[in-house]
Amino acid sequence: MAVLLKPDVPNWRARPVFAHGRLRLDETLAAIAERRSDNISGALHLQGDRRALAAPSRKGLPEELLARFSARSCLTLGYMPWARIGKTIIIALARPGDIGAIRRELPDWDGKYAFATAPPDEIRTAVAQAFSDRLAQAAETRCPAFLSCRNWRVSRRSVLALALVLISTLALAPFALLAALLVWITAMNFLTMALRAVGLRESFRRIPEEVSPGANVTTLFQHRTLPRVSLLVPLLGEDVVLRNLVSALEKTSYPHERLDVKLVIEADDRATILALAQIDLPDWMTVLPVPPSALRTKPRAMNYALDFCDGEIVGVYDAEDRPEPDQLLKVVEALHSGPPDLACVQGYLDFYNTHTNWLSRCFAIEYAVWFRVLLGGVQRLGLPIPLGGTTVFFRRALLQEVGGWDAHNVTEDADLGMRLARFGYRTEMVPTVTMEEANCHPMAWIRQRSRWLKGYAITWATHMREPGVLLRDLGVSGFLGLQVLFLGGLTSYLATPLFWLLWTATFGLDLALWQALPAPLWIAFFSSMIIGQMLMLAVAFRATSAPERRHLWPVVLTLTLYWPLGAVAAYRAVLELFTRPFYWAKTRHGL
Repeated sequence: MAVLLKPDVPNWRARPVFAHGRLRLDETLAAIAERRSDNISGALHLQGDRRALAAPSRKGLPEELLARFSARSCLTLGYMPWARIGKTIIIALARPGDIGAIRRELPDWDGKYAFATAPPDEIRTAVAQAFSDRLAQAAETRCPAFLSCRNWRVSRRSVLALALVLISTLALAPFALLAALLVWITAMNFLTMALRAVGLRESFRRIPEEVSPGANVTTLFQHRTLPRVSLLVPLLGEDVVLRNLVSALEKTSYPHERLDVKLVIEADDRATILALAQIDLPDWMTVLPVPPSALRTKPRAMNYALDFCDGEIVGVYDAEDRPEPDQLLKVVEALHSGPPDLACVQGYLDFYNTHTNWLSRCFAIEYAVWFRVLLGGVQRLGLPIPLGGTTVFFRRALLQEVGGWDAHNVTEDADLGMRLARFGYRTEMVPTVTMEEANCHPMAWIRQRSRWLKGYAITWATHMREPGVLLRDLGVSGFLGLQVLFLGGLTSYLATPLFWLLWTATFGLDLALWQALPAPLWIAFFSSMIIGQMLMLAVAFRATSAPERRHLWPVVLTLTLYWPLGAVAAYRAVLELFTRPFYWAKTRHGL
C-alpha cells in the first residue's frame, strides 16, 4: 500500500549520507526491515509528517505523456509517474526528502502533480518496465561517441586495398617491408623491456600485500558512516558457479545493510534464470534482467545496471570470483583517504585452480607478472592503468561523468582505464586479492585471449583517432605508455612466427637475407628478442617468489612453449577486427 502525500508538500532537503555521517531513516529501514512495503510506507509517512490517503493502483500513462519524463532521472532520484487522475499526475517516490529535487526534474504540465510514497524496489521495477527500450538504448550509447568504438567500420574495399598494398610491397620491395617490420618490433620490444625493468625494480620496494583495514575504516564503522557500495555481477550462462558466487559474497565483512548487489542477467538467459530461482538470495542481492539486444556484451549490461545502483561506490565482480572477506573495507578506506581525483581502485587477481594443468599454471604466472610486477612499473612511471574486468571499484559520480563503459568494446575495462586518465582522474592498486578460475582449456584460452587482443587493438585505434588531442590529454609519458601497453603485447604475439622463421634462417645461413639489411638492425632485433625473453623470465621468477606461488617456478622455464598460443590468438584477433569487431567470445566457468 503506497502513501499519498498532499500536492502542497514543501521541498524536503536530503542529507548526504557520507558527508554528514548519518544514515537516512528510509535507507536504514529499507535494508534492516527486509524491505517490507508496509513498514517502509509507514516509516516514510512518519518521516514526512503528513496525513496518508489511499493511493490508486497504477494504470499507466499514455506514451506521449510518459515520453516527457527522464528514465535516468527517475532511477537516480527514485520516482515514477504512477497514474493520472484528471489533471493530476501521481508521482510515486521512495524518499519524501527528495521531493524538491524531483520537482525540478519534472516536465512542464498544465495540470498538477501529487506525490505518493512506495517501496524503492517497486519503483525501480516500474521504471524498468515503462522505460525498457529507452534504458536499453541508453546503455549502448552511454559512452561519448568520440571516445567509443561503436562507429568502428571496416569496409571490404578497405580490406582489399590494404591486402593489395601489402602484397605489392612484398613483391616489389620485400626487404624494405622486412626492415620496417624489424624496426617496429625492435622499438616496441625495447619499450616493453624498459617497463619490465622498472616494474622489477619497484617490486622490491613495494609494501607487502598483507594489509588489514586501518584506523580510518574503524572510525567510519564506529560512526556508522560507511558509504553504500553497489556491486555489479554480470552473469551469462553461469548456472554452474552461482551458488559459490553467492556464498563468497555472503562472507564479506562489510555491513550487509550497506551493500547493494546487482546480479545482472540477460532477460533470455534461461539457464541462469532457472539456477537463480533455486537459490534463496539475501535481501541485499537483486536480480536485474537486461532487455535483449543484438549487442550482447558485458559493458552493455553494466551500463544498464549502473542507473539502478544507489551506492556511492560501484564495484565489479565476475561470476567465478572469491574476494577476500575484508576487501570492501580496504576499498572504502582507499577511496575515503585518497585525493578527490582518485576515481578508481583495482585489486589483485589470482587463481584458485593453478594445480589443474600446465596451461592453468602458465596463466597464473602471467597474472602474477602483470599484477605483482608490471603494474608497479606502470604506477611508478605515472602511466594510465588498463583496468581488469573484475575487482575494480569506482566513485560512482566520476564513473558516470566519464560515460560509464563503452558497450561495444570487448575490453571495456582497459578502455575505461584510459578514459579515466584522459579526464584527469587516477587509478591506484589496493592491497587485496580476489581468487578467480584460470582458463585451462586451450581453445577456450585462445578465444578469450583473442577477445582481449582484439579489444586492445580497437581501444588503441579509438583513442588514436586524434593523436594530438590524446597527447594533450595524457602528456608525453602517458601517450607513449598507451602505445606500449596496447601495442606492445599485440606486436610481440604477432611477431612470434617471424622471430622463429628468422631464427631458423640463422641455421640455414641464408647469406643473402643477412646481407640485404644493415648488421646493426639485425643485432638490435635479436638482442631485443633474446634479452626481452631473459628479462621476462626474471620478472616471472620475481612475481612467483611468494611462498604460495613458488610451486610455479618449474613452469616458468616452459613459458617459451606458452607464447605460441598467444600468437594464434593474436592472428585470430586481427581477423575478427575485420569480421566480428563487437563479438564477445564468452568464457565458460566452472568447467
